[in-house]
Amino acid sequence: MGNNRLAAALALALGMVVAAWLLADGLVKFKQFERSVEVKGLAEREVPADTAIWPIAFSEAESDLTRLYQSLQGKNATIIGFLQSQGFKPEEISVSAPSITDRQAQDYGSAELANRLRYSGKSVVTVYTRQVDTVRKAMPELAVLGEQGIALNTGDYENRARFLFTGLNALKPAMIEEATRNARQAAEKFAKDSDSSLGKIKRASQGQFSIEDRDGSTAHIKKVRVVSTVDYFLAD
Repeated sequence: MGNNRLAAALALALGMVVAAWLLADGLVKFKQFERSVEVKGLAEREVPADTAIWPIAFSEAESDLTRLYQSLQGKNATIIGFLQSQGFKPEEISVSAPSITDRQAQDYGSAELANRLRYSGKSVVTVYTRQVDTVRKAMPELAVLGEQGIALNTGDYENRARFLFTGLNALKPAMIEEATRNARQAAEKFAKDSDSSLGKIKRASQGQFSIEDRDGSTAHIKKVRVVSTVDYFLAD
């Protein structure tokens, strides 16, 4: 009985030693397996804008409301004629409803009321087109409208011309591929410098695409950018 108990105790102790060794070895391997590096890959493109939104706004003042509306309509027609002479199609041109302000209603009882016109109005003619180059050529010609007595609101931020790029979907596959390739090149260099070998991808995430003006002077040229983040496993 004593010998059996001793043998059982030795077997149990040996088993515990082996189990501990296996667990320790497994933890070491797990930690080695979890070694990884996070890298980022960038892809950029410069592309021309393919759509333009060009609002042309002007203001008018009159003491008579009927004359004010007639003046706005007449000047809208002049602007439309100018745009068509520049090469824009009728379907690319739209006119918004005029915005009218009654100064007497706002300034009732003001001593200055008798010295100024009662009504003021604002109208906006907008070009929405894919003829980006035509817009850029026509913009310097707006002085012609000023010479015809149209007070353009060119300094207002909301009336600035906007240039858009709408072809992002066609660029996405190639740019994602390039960003991922650049990320892998960075990971391979890190692995080489650290005397490791690059393993499989542990985790990857694609950043948001951004479209910005190339600079403040060339809004018609866009910079498209995406950054991909990739985690790679490392091995000795």
